[in-house]
Amino acid sequence: MPRKATKKGKYKLKTHKATSKRFRLTGSGTLVRTKGGKSHFRRRRSKRAKNMLDEMVEVQGRGYVKRIKRLAPYLDND
Repeated sequence: MPRKATKKGKYKLKTHKATSKRFRLTGSGTLVRTKGGKSHFRRRRSKRAKNMLDEMVEVQGRGYVKRIKRLAPYLDND
C-alpha cells in the first residue's frame, strides 16, 4: 500500500507577540509604533503632553523596520 503524500513546504514562523502588539502597518505600508511612558508618573505632566502620548509615530530607520518585520512576519495580514 503506498504511503500518503506529505505536504512539503516552508515552516510556520512564530510571531514575537510583544512586537505585534506594539507596532502596526498602515494601509500605505508605513510601519507605525505607539509611544511609551503612558502607564504611570503622569501626574506632573501637562494635559498637552499626555495627549501627545496617544499619537502613533512612524518608525524611522531601515534597520529597525527590517528587524520588526522579521519578528512579526505576518504583521501586514492583520
